[in-house]
This record gives sequence, C-alpha cells and structure tokens, in this order.
Amino acid sequence: MSPDDSCCRVCCRGLYSCYWRHPSEKKRRHACCWFSVVTLVSLLTLCWMYICLVTFNDREDVNSKGFTLLKLWVNWFMVLIIISAVLTSYCILLLLFALFQIALRERLDLHCLHKILLFFGVLFISFGVTGISLRWEKEWPTVLLSLQATAPFLQVGGVGALTLLSWLVFQGFHRARRVGSKILIAVAFVVVSAAIFLCPLLIHSPCLIELSELPPKPNLIGHRGAPMLAPENTMMSFRRSVACNVMAFETDVQLSKDRVPFLMHDHDSGFLMRTTDVKEKFQGQDFSHSTNLSWEELQSLNAGDWFLKTDPFRSASQLSAQEREAAKTQTIPSLLQLLDLAKKHNISVIFDLKNDNGGNDTADTVSAILRSGIAPGLVLWLPPAEREYVMEAAPGFIQVYNNIFDMDEEGGNHLNVKYSTLSTTEIRELRSKNVSVNLWVVNERWLFSLLWCSGAGSVTTNACHLLQDMNQPDWTLGPAKYRMIWITVDLVSLLIMCTLFILQRKICCFSHTKGKEKQLPAWNQRELSPFLPSE
Repeated sequence: MSPDDSCCRVCCRGLYSCYWRHPSEKKRRHACCWFSVVTLVSLLTLCWMYICLVTFNDREDVNSKGFTLLKLWVNWFMVLIIISAVLTSYCILLLLFALFQIALRERLDLHCLHKILLFFGVLFISFGVTGISLRWEKEWPTVLLSLQATAPFLQVGGVGALTLLSWLVFQGFHRARRVGSKILIAVAFVVVSAAIFLCPLLIHSPCLIELSELPPKPNLIGHRGAPMLAPENTMMSFRRSVACNVMAFETDVQLSKDRVPFLMHDHDSGFLMRTTDVKEKFQGQDFSHSTNLSWEELQSLNAGDWFLKTDPFRSASQLSAQEREAAKTQTIPSLLQLLDLAKKHNISVIFDLKNDNGGNDTADTVSAILRSGIAPGLVLWLPPAEREYVMEAAPGFIQVYNNIFDMDEEGGNHLNVKYSTLSTTEIRELRSKNVSVNLWVVNERWLFSLLWCSGAGSVTTNACHLLQDMNQPDWTLGPAKYRMIWITVDLVSLLIMCTLFILQRKICCFSHTKGKEKQLPAWNQRELSPFLPSE
C-alpha cells in the first residue's frame, strides 16, 4: 500500500474532500479560506451549544410558548438541543479532519456538500440568536451570569487548547517565506494568547470564596409543588414537595364562576387545555376565563393524566406504579385545600393572582385565606394590585415585592424576582441590609450553586428533590488558591510553548541545512506552506 493509500489518509481525505481512492488532479479554489470558514463555524456552534445548555434551566418557557402558539405539547427545547448537538459534533469533526489533512500534508479541498451544510449551520445559528434577541431577550443575562460559574474552567480549557494548537502555529511561522506573513502570524498568536492568559483579571465569580465565608444554603420554594415528580398545581405535587423540606408552596390562584379560589397557572385563551382534559370533557368549547366554569365543573376535570402522556420533565419513568395511578386521578385543587396542607406542615404559601377582576379577586382571595384559619405569618402576599387593601384587611400577611423600588417605597424587606434580574453583587448588598431575596425559577445545579455563593435567601424551583440533596455548592475556591492555579497553568503553558517553538525552529533549520526537506507540489506550496509540518 502506497503512503497516499494508507487508511488514515484515505479516511481523512474521503470525509473532508470526498476523494476516496486518490487525490483529485483538479485544484479547488480558496482551500485555505474554506479552512478558515470551517474553523469559524466550529467556534460559532460551540458558542451556540453553550448558550443552549445554560438556558436549559428555562426550557419550560420555550415549551409553554410553543404550546400557546401551536396548541400541541412537544418538548421543543429538547428538539433544539438535539439539532444543536448534531450540528456542533459535525462541525468539530470536520475541523478535526481538516487538521489531520494538514498534518498528513493532504490537499484541503472542502467538498461542496460540506459547504452547503456549513451554510445551513450558520443560518440555523443566526435564526436562533435572532429568535432569542427578539422573543426571549431575558435569557441573555442568563448567559452572562453563567460565565461567572464557568469562566474559571473555560479559561483553563482555553489555555490547554492554545497549547495544543501552538505546534501548528509555530510550524506555520517557521515555514512562512514572507516577513509579512511571519509578523501576521506572530501578532495574531500573541494577541490571542494574552487575552486567554490574562482573562482571569476580569473573572469575578461569587464562588471564588473561602468555604468559611459561604452564606447559608438558600431555602427551597416548590414551584407549583414538585412538578418533576407529580402534575403541577395538584395536591399530589404539593405533598411531594413537603418531602423536599420546602419553605413555601408557590402557586397561582384564579376564581371560578361561583367565586371559589382554585389553583391554575395558565390563563386567557385555552387556559385549561395544557393541564386538564377540558377538550374532551367540554367538546367544541374554548374557555378563555376562569369565570367561564363553576367550581363543580372545574372539579370534574382530570388534572393529572396529561403529566403521564406528555412527560414534560422526562421524569414520569421515576414514578412507581402506585404513584402513576395516583397521578392519573388528580383534580384541580382549591386554595383552601392548599392552605390546609400548609397549615398542617407549617409551610408558607406564596402565589400570583391571575385574571384579577378589578380588585374583586383580591377581596375574595383574602377572605378565603382568613376563613381558612392559617397563621397570617405563613401567607407571603405577592400580587401588587390592591396591596393597600390587603395590608389593611390582613395586616399579618408578609408583603413580598417584585421590584426594589416598590419595596423601598413601602419599607418592605422581602423581594421576589427572576434570578437574572439582580447581579450577584446586588444580591449580596441586599442580604447585608437584611432583605430576604427569593429568586425564580432555579432548576440547575450550577445556577443554584452560583446563587448560593451570592447569598440568596431562597429560590423557587421545579427540582426541589434534586437541590435538597446538595450540601454545598458544586465548587468554591479561595481567591488566593485560584490565583495560584491561574498563574501556574499560564506558566506551564508558556514553558511548553517556548519548548515547542525552539524545537520547531531546530527542525526547520536542520531540514534546510541538510537539504532533506521534501518538495511539496506547487499547489500545496502556494496555499498551505504556513501550516504544513516539515519532515
């Protein structure tokens, strides 16, 4: 077998250029430009995959929006993750084949099919970024927040990747024939290296903290109960959250036609379609308001079977046979049922009021709470409408605010906001002022760890059973120790790269001196000489 027909060469050449038997004599134009495109698209797909993974915490927002628009429940976010993972794997493999081509001194002729697929990949990422910017812009702060949790590790990985790639860069530098080419390679490499080596100066993660200074673990609030373990906003779900030692139940309250407060998150058009069998029970009718149905009619709906059919969190398989049977028979609970459970276990209740009808819902809800006999201090009142009335009618309720301005105006000390609304510095400042900060909705360990280090008082979560078992954040590191690791990694990398640079220089000089450098074909010398290895 000739060197050109070795298995490694054939595979790399075939997968990258579709030349399976022998290199084509026909030269394709702009081979190096397409190599740059492959590199750039690979980096873009990695960044996009990172965005998808860190926004996975809020996947239900995408799925719920998809249901609202299409009236069809599909795990749309998981579809996005799968497509993104396939695209990223394809681009990274293509880049690896290109690097192997360079190492084997094969022609970098990218096949037209790869060019088309790369174009569609860029188009897919462009649509994704545009979609987030226009319809889901609140997720960009999440991406920035995630860097505080991952930046120390990304920097170490970046140093490692730079060290490995420096071998090829130094080859290109020594083989470049023009002084301008050498200067361009050197300047680009130094700038990139400096950025990667010195970026820890800009890393300010709250988890860079001594373990002795770590704030207490945030309390857990069950978001609609424990929706990963049981159908949301059902008594089964709230009972499952009791086992997670939650501090409070979070829910949503609406009022029926006969003024009975009940628990249901979705509202407006088709508000019962996602979590009940209203479509089968009341065929041909489309209810758009909670007052369209009486409490008796609402109780006749099944509120649990959808959970087993759609499996929104891919967790239904964890339920026992007995739990699955219990889930099938769940109904819509009243607020009074939840208050009785909270009173029994001394657990607080916090809720939003949906479809508030000119203050009538507020008055009827307050009246129902007072009649339940629950301790007023267990009620965390969140709805901002008619707050003055609530403070007068039920002065024992704890007033919770959804923005700092209103809280300061009324002298409150309980804040409930989305986790990305406040910076980690602001959370620490509020904690120092004895303000209890609750952040919603927190499901992923990395995010919970970051907010723990920041000093959050509590978090609202769908995953109380997972966060309950965490005894400390996923990682903490003293600032002094991190600086030592950072400097050591950088110095070791510099030492290795200096060694590789000297070694490459000696190899190049030896080849020129002995006259043993293999003459490359003209097409290869013109286009790829800065990147190809010497003998």
